[in-house]
Amino acid sequence: RPLQIICNLCHQVRGRLKDEVEGMRMTHPNFKPGLVVLQVGDREDSNLYISMKLKAAAEIGISAVHVKLPRTATENEVMRRVMEVNEDSKIHGLIVQLPLDSVHTINTERIINSVAPEKDVDGLTCINAGKLARGDLGDCFIPCTPNGCMELIKQTGVSLAGKRAVVIGRSKIVGAPMHDLLLWNHATVLTCHSKTADLASEVGKADILVTGIGKPEMVRGEWLKDGAIVIDCGINTITDSSRPSGKRIVGDVHYDSAKDKAAFITPVPGGVGPMTVAMLMQNTVLSAKHFLQAQEPGKWNINYTNLNLQRPVPSDVTISRSCVPKPIECLAEEVGLFSDEVELYGRTKAKVQLKTIDRLQAQPDGKYVVVTGITPTPLGEGKSTTTIGLVQALGAHLKLNAFACVRQPSQGPTFGIKGGAAGGGYSQVIPMEEFNLHLTGDIHAITAANNLVAAAIDARMFHEATQSDKALFNRLVPMTGGQRKFSPVQINRLEKQGIKKTDPSTLTEEEITRFVRLDIDPESITWQRVLDTNDRFLRKITIGQSPTEKGFTRTVTFDLILLAGNGPTLAFTFHCFLIGHVTDTKAELDLICKLAKEAGAFDAVHCSHWADGGAGAADLARAVQKAADLPNSFKFLYDIELPIVDKIRIIAQKIYGADDIELLPEAQHKVDLYSKQGFASLPICMAKTHLSLSHDAEKKGVPTGFVLPIRDIRASVGAGFLYPLVGTMPTIPGLPTRPCFYDIDLDTESGEVHGLF
Repeated sequence: RPLQIICNLCHQVRGRLKDEVEGMRMTHPNFKPGLVVLQVGDREDSNLYISMKLKAAAEIGISAVHVKLPRTATENEVMRRVMEVNEDSKIHGLIVQLPLDSVHTINTERIINSVAPEKDVDGLTCINAGKLARGDLGDCFIPCTPNGCMELIKQTGVSLAGKRAVVIGRSKIVGAPMHDLLLWNHATVLTCHSKTADLASEVGKADILVTGIGKPEMVRGEWLKDGAIVIDCGINTITDSSRPSGKRIVGDVHYDSAKDKAAFITPVPGGVGPMTVAMLMQNTVLSAKHFLQAQEPGKWNINYTNLNLQRPVPSDVTISRSCVPKPIECLAEEVGLFSDEVELYGRTKAKVQLKTIDRLQAQPDGKYVVVTGITPTPLGEGKSTTTIGLVQALGAHLKLNAFACVRQPSQGPTFGIKGGAAGGGYSQVIPMEEFNLHLTGDIHAITAANNLVAAAIDARMFHEATQSDKALFNRLVPMTGGQRKFSPVQINRLEKQGIKKTDPSTLTEEEITRFVRLDIDPESITWQRVLDTNDRFLRKITIGQSPTEKGFTRTVTFDLILLAGNGPTLAFTFHCFLIGHVTDTKAELDLICKLAKEAGAFDAVHCSHWADGGAGAADLARAVQKAADLPNSFKFLYDIELPIVDKIRIIAQKIYGADDIELLPEAQHKVDLYSKQGFASLPICMAKTHLSLSHDAEKKGVPTGFVLPIRDIRASVGAGFLYPLVGTMPTIPGLPTRPCFYDIDLDTESGEVHGLF
């Protein structure tokens, strides 16, 4: 059989990969596979290999970045760079160029195994090596050199099944993975090394020989079996006076003598080396494909836990503590979040980074389901419980991607009479104590930020009241090195005021006044100042002026002393659900469902998720799913561009049955203010008593002939709506005679909070 030289396959592989990358760009125009080559030091051979990889990447369409650290880099510095790449969602492959050329001792194995397995396109981490050894070839990255060797062997057309293969060398990069790859392709494999007795005899039995020992021309042609396939991975330099450089590169096999015995052989250079680079590119493209597949809309791979239902239903806190929560990082992975998109707060809580929205821009939007209620009671009517139960049913029972969006409970209801807002029974957020109390601490941070703003404004008002414009300007923009200079924040403030100047000396007196003085209405500040000092304040608040306080007013004051010397929109498809009481009969429940449907509800179903978890809301979930599949006919009750007053009037007349509305002075002031500020086009969400369609809780049924008083209007600009306050409705509930906090206690030994429900 004539000798065949195995080479040039790499060009076919690169061409195929280039087509695949172009195909990705067709469906994802802004996407590009990303590769990072991390090098430590400046070895000449490493520089050569890296340049080959970067060239191949550019040819294929891969965005390759060469990160080069100096020889002084420490192990921790290298590790930090690896972690940065691991958490970069734009990078799909990371290779650590070996050897690590540092003046410091670096644990190479630790560095290699710190690479995220899903980005280990070199296939050298213990995870990928272990999967290869176990035969999980479809779930791992195969090291590039053995993978390239296998492709070269397959090019011969010779079946590996039953063939005797000999691998000389047992390195983690070539020999060991080559053995595993041949084995799982059904060859009978023998690995030889420096301690192997009678190496020539073993080589002579091989149908397939792969060498990777770094010994120039060690394997002689006379060792080979006639017709063998010879794959030479060796790269060795020997002296050759006939070459201008005085050196030439040879493999581990003596090529001239081997070509007379072998049927197939790879040249050195030009055989395995280019295929190694091609396989690196192939692994990178494969990793990028995995990334894109993870972004495609599809079912979350969630492992739902089974509920151990008890009868009678225990207390909420008992149920919460009986459930073992899944580690939050596991849940994040199951729903397709990346590690760098999740900020962990212990094992049960995490924040999702806002940048995740950018990554998911191309994803289709899901359905937005609002769980709401009417005629609320002081003890709550089950909105949170139903929200959790519905999501349990949609996810665990209907196998749909669904998540609940609930707010952190306020301290007032939690410590008052209503209790927490984590849901209840077998449809609750766990651990309920952490959810109801501190969660991630953001509320406390907001409180601190509000206090800081209050202190800053108070101090500024004092300084403005006691200094001239010139004195303020000199202190705000002081002379430094003989000149004044605005800070970036100050320039931004000037631009907001329409002053397009950057040189402090060019401001007019009127512009200086606008710059140094804040536009604050003192009437909106509740603090009363002691005139003689900036360090002692008298805060005076009168409590009980609301009509709901029944005339019981009281004045609260306190001093802070610095010691001397110390420094509605209506157009919804209604889905009614009923949460029953134990005394409810089937006939009663059926009647309510019938009446709700006759009144226009899309469906009405009985739910038992408090007692049965998601299974108890399965019918509700199916009803919601059907409604969500209907065409979207949402529209506002009014033209969103109408003036604020007109939108409120339309709601009052068409929904509540009022003859007209009456704007009290404060409400009229807010209308003028919000219109001036550009908020007039925001939709309206009315805040009024739930006990009547009118503003008077005593008027039941369908009252008529009344005028709806609007006492104030407030803005939730971030949420995107204005909310008028109707009549005397309070916005902050008071505490009852026997609030919940009477029963709340802390176990100082276990750290558990008792008394929550």
